[in-house]
Amino acid sequence: MQQALDYFNQLNQDYLEVHRTKEDLFWQNYMGTGGDGVSARFSAAESAYKRFIGEPRRLAEIRRLLAALEILPQDAQRDALQHGLNGWLRFFDCNAIEDVQAQTLLDQIISAEADLYTRRKANPVSHLNAAGQRVNASLGELLTNQATNENEDYRRSSQEALRELEQWLLHNGLPELISLRNRFARQMGFRNYFDYKVNKTERMTPEQLFTILDRFELQTREANSRSLQQLAAEKGAQALEPWNLRFASAGDVTRQLDPYFPFAQSLERWINSFKRLHIGFRGAQMDLDLLVRPGKYENGFMHGPVPPFIQQGKWLPARINFTSLAQPDQVGSGAHGLNTLFHEGGHAAHFANICQNAPCFSQEFPPTSMAYAETQSMFCDSLLDDADWLKRYAKNAAGEPVPDALIEASIAARQPMRAFNERHILLVPYFEWALYQWEDEQRTPEAITALAREVESKILGISGSPRPTLAIPHLLSLESACSYQGYLLALMAVEQTRQFFLQRDGYLTDNPAIGPDLARHYWLPGNGVSHDDTLRSLTGEGFNPDYLAQACNQTVAQSWQEARQTIADAAARPQPAADFDLAAHIRVVDGDQVLADNAEGDDRMCRDFAAAINARLA
Repeated sequence: MQQALDYFNQLNQDYLEVHRTKEDLFWQNYMGTGGDGVSARFSAAESAYKRFIGEPRRLAEIRRLLAALEILPQDAQRDALQHGLNGWLRFFDCNAIEDVQAQTLLDQIISAEADLYTRRKANPVSHLNAAGQRVNASLGELLTNQATNENEDYRRSSQEALRELEQWLLHNGLPELISLRNRFARQMGFRNYFDYKVNKTERMTPEQLFTILDRFELQTREANSRSLQQLAAEKGAQALEPWNLRFASAGDVTRQLDPYFPFAQSLERWINSFKRLHIGFRGAQMDLDLLVRPGKYENGFMHGPVPPFIQQGKWLPARINFTSLAQPDQVGSGAHGLNTLFHEGGHAAHFANICQNAPCFSQEFPPTSMAYAETQSMFCDSLLDDADWLKRYAKNAAGEPVPDALIEASIAARQPMRAFNERHILLVPYFEWALYQWEDEQRTPEAITALAREVESKILGISGSPRPTLAIPHLLSLESACSYQGYLLALMAVEQTRQFFLQRDGYLTDNPAIGPDLARHYWLPGNGVSHDDTLRSLTGEGFNPDYLAQACNQTVAQSWQEARQTIADAAARPQPAADFDLAAHIRVVDGDQVLADNAEGDDRMCRDFAAAINARLA
């Protein structure tokens, strides 16, 4: 047994080192803080990490050690060692690459992605902002401008910028990157990269996946069509143009809600809400980079350089980074920034609370299911739309809560588009599944563009997506390509989880049972169990997509009736003190600059953060 134990402990340490090196350089590269040469260093570290997790000899070594353990007398130490080695067996089975040619192709893909990303950063896009000025803009700023800018020409400039980005990608290496991924997948024994990725990340075939997606598409088709017809009847056919749809359906309400979501208060509201939910981080060290700036990656994310685990009997807490792209003086940025804090903070809570004896259980890549991981973050950010959360937390500068009438107006703007918004996720898997099945010579920029518009029209029912499909950053990364369907699968699980707590406890906002229950049933085992197993553990039933379809198909009147009841119930329920210990060391940074730190307490950190943001707005 000692040989197996020594091997296991060394494997844990070796993985921790290669993973931490790669993730630290990933953060520097994507935050634009690493200086000259960081892209090359990250690419080398990424290749080293991929070689480590793809090392085929590990499978034979671990199977041999497990076979030797199997004949030993059963006791706690042997069982724990078996559990850890079985975790590594699943990990390497998901990632190991025995074929030399496949490994060479993987290195080529990593290099090509790094080159594309570097050139993309040097090719900014621009639009007309609220003042009508032509300025460079991040993806988040382009989307926010479409949703909030009162001038149609300015909104249209954002859509044009997104489509220009699509064409840039199509003429600067994306089709060739897709071909490389397919060559790699075929070398690994799969039909194409989409087939490879779905099997590896969600443990299902594309056919099984589309059985679920087709069912949801059919269930929500009528509600989507009804909402578009209603919007056109109320605001004219022009409202259905891609650059107008977000503004026509929510722009006015977004602007009215904006005073109740000052970005300077977002950190405090997230901290206090998580405290009252009793969501903690088990000693994690966390860096939060929340503001937009040139050279920074244009999408929010959470990565954990140090996956937590019980290291030879001693708890090693997580080290976690997450980011958003807030522009504090832009309408809607406060709500968007708060959503990112809840979403990425939900990811952070999940991965900080995985409590197993090896880091393979607590890292965010396969065999960790994307749908499983996104369930945790999306459950947390779903609270922000709840009427009782809004009444308790969303307040203006005078300390006044959001009026009921504005909550009703928000529901009236949001609920009709619920089916549209969830179907928007369907775009990517339908598009990628078709694209990856094409032969290489079919993938011309013109053909790919036509496919994107065709899928957008079929799924959304309008001439194009407000967020053009090829401008979605997930398509560019090896880790996230062919994985976007995980978001929709997660949303299905979120609604199932919400309904469980509502039926059992009657409320969600400030419910102190939620954190412990999520930690016990969803977070603690990590990827040691399936997504379906975690749902059964908490809710008592397996994966059920019908809850989401029902939520999408609700009328405004039904949703408002439910919201009124939650407001009344919350008014009769005293708000608990926000005194739960998050058990986290948190720093809020802007690149290399530290804006706030909770070393002297969470309240001090929130005040310092608010002061730093207000100073920038002055």
